[in-house]
Amino acid sequence: MKKTTFLIIAVMLLFTKKSFAADGYTVTSPNGKLKLNIRTADSPKAKGELIYDVSYKGTPVILNSNMGINGWDSGFTIEKEEKSTNNTVWKPIYGERSEIHDNYNQTIFIVKREGKDSKLHVVVRAYNEGIAFRYVFAERENATGYRRGGDFMKITSDKTTFAVPEKTFCYLTYTAQGIPELLPIKDWKGEAERPLTLKFDNGLYAALGEAALVNFSRTKFRVEKGEENIIRSSMYDMVEEFAPLEMPWKLIMVAEKPTDLLANNDIYLNLNPESKIKNTDWIKPGKVMRINSLTTKAGKTAVDFAEKRKLQYVEFDAGWYGAETVMNSDPRRYDRVDPDRSLANDLNLEEVIKYAKSKGIGVWVYVNQRALENHLDEILPLYQSWGVVGIKFGFVSVGSYRWTTWLHEAVIKCAKYNLMVDIHDEYRPTGFSRTYPNLLSQEGVRGNEEFPDANVNTTLPFTRFLCGPADYTFCYFTRKEFRPSLKEERSLKNTSAHQLAATVVFYSPLQFLYWYDGPSDVLDVPELAFFDQLPTVWDDTKILSGIIGESIAVARRSGKKWFVGCITNNEKRTIDFSFDFLDPSKKYQATIYSDGGENVKTPTHVKIENKKVSSASKLKLELLARGGCSMIVEEI
Repeated sequence: MKKTTFLIIAVMLLFTKKSFAADGYTVTSPNGKLKLNIRTADSPKAKGELIYDVSYKGTPVILNSNMGINGWDSGFTIEKEEKSTNNTVWKPIYGERSEIHDNYNQTIFIVKREGKDSKLHVVVRAYNEGIAFRYVFAERENATGYRRGGDFMKITSDKTTFAVPEKTFCYLTYTAQGIPELLPIKDWKGEAERPLTLKFDNGLYAALGEAALVNFSRTKFRVEKGEENIIRSSMYDMVEEFAPLEMPWKLIMVAEKPTDLLANNDIYLNLNPESKIKNTDWIKPGKVMRINSLTTKAGKTAVDFAEKRKLQYVEFDAGWYGAETVMNSDPRRYDRVDPDRSLANDLNLEEVIKYAKSKGIGVWVYVNQRALENHLDEILPLYQSWGVVGIKFGFVSVGSYRWTTWLHEAVIKCAKYNLMVDIHDEYRPTGFSRTYPNLLSQEGVRGNEEFPDANVNTTLPFTRFLCGPADYTFCYFTRKEFRPSLKEERSLKNTSAHQLAATVVFYSPLQFLYWYDGPSDVLDVPELAFFDQLPTVWDDTKILSGIIGESIAVARRSGKKWFVGCITNNEKRTIDFSFDFLDPSKKYQATIYSDGGENVKTPTHVKIENKKVSSASKLKLELLARGGCSMIVEEI
């Protein structure tokens, strides 16, 4: 990754004898709208506590709240501050846009605690998109300079709080694959997953998150019994480590509209170090179909289907090396019989990989964490020798210091063998894909494995997708009208046009399509041309409109083509759609896919029409309940 514009670094060390308790310090965003104030408290009950607040254009967002961790939560003195400014543009290996602006004002507050020789660095960054801060323990300085070894840290609890104004609501889910619900900041039944999107009574929106969680314990959010409007940090478990130690960033995104939260989600990447992979030519995002019938014949059939439908990959899912939950299932072999699932043992994985390569298709494999833990160092060079291009990690343990560290180290190891990674189940991203872009995607979302309705789908962009890509595992033909034996709860609830459009709305560099659909289930309906042409990474992205839980419209550009996705919730809706994101000097043709009802005599009832449009064009999109509309817009 290269920085393509100027870099401004201005460092000033300010020493002062003024009363911090009375005056404090302020860190302001480059546009002057966001401010974080920080000071030490001087009341008898809170002597020397580190207090901060955040405002947007003078309107309170976070009221007086605490900073600190166990052992570092009172008796503070701010000794000095170090200021710097950054204004750069960098080019990601892939993403939602080809260039990312990284502009912030930073202050490092050097904090001393009474009775301790070591010092805490509170690093605060003010972006136009939000406020981020983290706690850093540096090596301790003495008369001869910095010591070679740092202090031993035993961090058991995070004392950071986020006090919010009255009548604040949040979109709360307790698990990474749960259903977000709009609830007040009180009487929670557990710990809130992050990001936690907030809706203020004054019309503003915010989202609390965590960035650069790599080798630390995950921090969720909680509300104490009997308290209201005070959100507290909740570490998964204890961290024991030597200084220097950087804790993850705490992030407070702030916006006037919920669409701006999603538009500004690059802030997570900006809070992570640049790529450490020098040669990234082997990292190739794309579309993938999983293989459930684990035989050589089925593998080749899936490869032929992938070639026909312009997918880049196929993936052998759970069971190819035996039952994933059984200890003696061996991911180093593909010729084993699994008596529990009666799998045929005629899978020759290397033969399928060779066949796939001849067709320009790559092969991924699924490996459960049990097997990864026991055999990771053995299987990585082995898979590379077979020609495997990526591994989907399954049922990973998340949250703890141990498993968080192990998981990211596993991704790093995969990069050494040119293996891409997709992490499934409860893992949510914090921006690590900037540093190791071989981590293409992750689940941590209520996707089509759980068949969510459209109310959930129109909430996810403003909650889960703020922190990064999500592998939604799209289905298309998993419907009772095509398979009458399906149970209602295991059938798609949203329309076919909704499913098409959601693949644009929901960003994932590795996009699974036809998740529960085998090649024989896929009907040759004309709208599949949309999936055929669909990229998974983009040169530009515009969040055109949206209301949390109601609707969203997104336009994404790849090269000269724009792809548009609009979805509504469980209610029908009219969307006034404008093409003003287009170049006004050019003319275009839009191919529009929408729900046509019984008037369209195809199994999926998707209407396809072509219209000539320009940047001045407008359309009224009449969306069915749980419906959607998608478009491919090309220059003419």
